[in-house]
Amino acid sequence: MADLLLEIFCEEIPARMQAKAEADLGKALGDALKAAGLAFDALETASGPRRLSVNVTGLPVRSADVSEERKGPKVGSPEQAIAGFLKGAGLTSIDQAEVRSDPKKGDFYVAMLDRPGRLTADVVAEAVPAIIRGFHWPKSMRWGTGELRWVRPLQRIVCVLDGEIVPFDVDGLASGNETEGHRVHGRGPFTVTGWADYSEQLEGKGHVRLTRDARREVIARGIADVCAKAGLTWVDDPGLLEEVTGLAEWPVVVLGDMDPDFLELPPEVITLSMRTHQKYFAVTDKKTGKLAPHFIVVANIDASDGGKQIAAGNARVLSARLEDGRFFWEKDKATPLDEMAKKLSTIAFKEELGSLGDKVERVAALARELAPAVGADPDLAERAARLCKADLVSEMVGEFPELQGVMGRYYALEAGEPARVADAIRDHYKPQGPSDAVPTDPVSITVALADKLDTLVGFWAIDEKPTGSKDPFALRRAALGVVRIVLENEVRLKLKDAILASPSAVKSKPVDGKAATVKAAVSKAFDAVVDPTLLSFFADRLKQVLRDQGQRHDLIDAVFALGEDDLVLITRRVEALGAFLESEDGTTLLAGYKRAANILKAEEKKGALPEDLCVDAALIRKGPKQEQALHAALTSVRGAIEAPLKAEDFAGAMGELAKLRAPVDAFFDCVMVNDEDAAVRANRLALLTDVRATLHQVADFSLIEG
Repeated sequence: MADLLLEIFCEEIPARMQAKAEADLGKALGDALKAAGLAFDALETASGPRRLSVNVTGLPVRSADVSEERKGPKVGSPEQAIAGFLKGAGLTSIDQAEVRSDPKKGDFYVAMLDRPGRLTADVVAEAVPAIIRGFHWPKSMRWGTGELRWVRPLQRIVCVLDGEIVPFDVDGLASGNETEGHRVHGRGPFTVTGWADYSEQLEGKGHVRLTRDARREVIARGIADVCAKAGLTWVDDPGLLEEVTGLAEWPVVVLGDMDPDFLELPPEVITLSMRTHQKYFAVTDKKTGKLAPHFIVVANIDASDGGKQIAAGNARVLSARLEDGRFFWEKDKATPLDEMAKKLSTIAFKEELGSLGDKVERVAALARELAPAVGADPDLAERAARLCKADLVSEMVGEFPELQGVMGRYYALEAGEPARVADAIRDHYKPQGPSDAVPTDPVSITVALADKLDTLVGFWAIDEKPTGSKDPFALRRAALGVVRIVLENEVRLKLKDAILASPSAVKSKPVDGKAATVKAAVSKAFDAVVDPTLLSFFADRLKQVLRDQGQRHDLIDAVFALGEDDLVLITRRVEALGAFLESEDGTTLLAGYKRAANILKAEEKKGALPEDLCVDAALIRKGPKQEQALHAALTSVRGAIEAPLKAEDFAGAMGELAKLRAPVDAFFDCVMVNDEDAAVRANRLALLTDVRATLHQVADFSLIEG
């Protein structure tokens, strides 16, 4: 058995691309070996700033010989079919095929294909160049005079099988057995014979930590050590940790200092400047929990002075960045938010829906409408909505778009706005992802809902809905945000009322060639489409949330079919219905409902049942006791279910429905619905109609699976 080492060495690979490229290379090589009939024991990969590596162990020296029978067309088939068979089987004449007989299908041709095994080295020499030439990078480049595209110029290809070079050429670059180490600490080159030798030399004299896991661990441990010594806590940032893992071959953690005066800036400005521009980690004081005048940088060199010069150099660069931030901060504070907000009218939101200023006006009007349902002060909600986008024209957000809303809060507090208004400005974008928290203050909830609903209403009005996987305006995220905000805060909001709440009548650009208002365009569109499309769009998002909580999608459909649009109420019904159907009573009653529904469906296929179909109590009294018992139970349950449904006691309502289980079972066991007497038959169909209607007060049981 033999082992294979492959390393593709190039100039710096962007950190964000390394992990996927590592996985893609390993998969491509593994697939190529398997396709050639070469099984192996294990395949491991590694990646770093300048290299992708693969180690394959337990490879045979050559692939096994293969004998295969390929069935062909019948004897006497058209020439075209015979020719296709010969080409596919690699035969030159039909005489090279055997004729087999089948008692049912007659005589047919069979080609006996014997494929001799191939040397593993030959397979690798053919596969690797093809993999390199066909490798996909998000961005790639060409260099020199060659045609090869790679993320950065290739410099070396190490390919060693069982200690020997596997010879091949890729765009003039020949494979070999020499690699390089760290540019400063151990460049080499190093001649390698396999993975063990390769990793030992690079991680020793070469000063290269080969795997992402090893580098990540070194960085995390180094951060913990320097923070422990300095009485600091690092601001946990998994994304940045993953990025710097791909930036340094030999990571060394260094603690730097910054001018404490910069702490007068909002902490988000400092941490974002550190993270975005410099790839530094921010730290807080263990005692106060506040941002400390220090930073952590991950260097790619083990400096002889312990990193003092590295820290000083990075501190100078950071100071220059933060000086820019301080300039933006002071300049923005001198401009009232109301003045900033006026500039929004010059920024396009969507051509058919007017400017960003137009959107703000609509959001403000909608926030005032929604405030009572949420329990918010309408004046505060409207004020926050009018200011919520103002910081988009600020210098700071122009430099750091990620701080939209965050800076608006600071500017609002500086201007003396109420804290709830300021917090709503910050929080109205939330949630921006599944891990993001939702707003919890009533004013913040109101503005967040108004902003998202206005976006959805507007884009539905101009027929810009998501299609397939395309959602350029993040409408799914907006709807999911509405669902999460409503459910997690238990906001009792009727979606239809919220959707149809009149937006502010602000002039927009012409719609369909005619001057119109956004309000008119939205109202016209929603008269036609809100019920079948937008509400179902929300239903799909609700399903997503409830599925994540373990609820069944069919139960959501069954409850939505009632026309309910209070998401909290729907959720409570779904939860109660799910619990009921997991019980023996629920399972049995559902089966009984299905029998009743199937009988009624069969009758309806013959012709619509009379609208005035109703139960004749006199006929019931003449019928079997099981029929009488079901009628009595239905009468009792229909009355008993009203109070718990009104009180939203859905568990109680399900408890009342459970009382129908035994009577329904007994009815179907002992009573023939299709009686010879037409009047009796009609009466029993009416009784089943009552069963269906009673259960439909809780949910549309026809949509429940099982």
